[in-house]
Amino acid sequence: MDSHDPVLTTEPRPGVLLITLNRPHVRNAVDRTLALAMDAALTRLETDSSLNVGILTGAGGHFCSGMDLKAFPAEGVPVVADRGLAGLTRARLRKPLIAAVEGAAVAGGFELALACDLVTAADTAFFALPEVARGLIAAEGGAIRLPGRLPYHVAMEMLLTASPLSAPDAARHGLVNQLTPVGQALQAALALADRVQAHSRDAIRITKQIVQDTRGLDDHTAYAVQDPLSTPVFATTAASEGARAFIEKRRPAWHA
Repeated sequence: MDSHDPVLTTEPRPGVLLITLNRPHVRNAVDRTLALAMDAALTRLETDSSLNVGILTGAGGHFCSGMDLKAFPAEGVPVVADRGLAGLTRARLRKPLIAAVEGAAVAGGFELALACDLVTAADTAFFALPEVARGLIAAEGGAIRLPGRLPYHVAMEMLLTASPLSAPDAARHGLVNQLTPVGQALQAALALADRVQAHSRDAIRITKQIVQDTRGLDDHTAYAVQDPLSTPVFATTAASEGARAFIEKRRPAWHA
């Protein structure tokens, strides 16, 4: 990698923003510069009305090796404001984000993937949270999210022993949506993004918000949170169009 290459690239596709971590010489480890660049890319995704879905991937055959430990003594943990590691792990994005994982997704890199809504992964990829082996804590979502995504004892083995989890095993436990041959995770993510954005933008956005706002609540409380968000959707032109399209046996024209 040339020293003048950007640490992150963005590529708009139809309705999709492809975000690529671009520090392959360190397996795309996150330093302060990369964190700020990624935060800016996520802000673009959220504010650009032509974009419906984001895809996060890494250059050079790896997803992300987490925080750049060489930069850590001088820079600290590369969090951005209240949005967490690289502006993602504590953010509340309105639009879906898909992780396309090749190679290593470890430490903070795995936490970035856990902060995404969908995950595609090559069958040679692997995930790990080795923080305890470095005297650290998986404090950007690893310890919080992983026990809810994997069987409890599998998650605790990863957290307490720093053991890696292969992508095929992750898929078997439901942590990966689509498993692909090596080099094909991004193509699978692009296809998944097209499937997502084939549907109503507002319905997708509100569905994600409901999931975020009701996680961990009992049913009674969850309905009280959900209903003010969901009820107005049933009166939208998109809802009427969806019904008409079903009756007329055609694809909905959501954005006509």
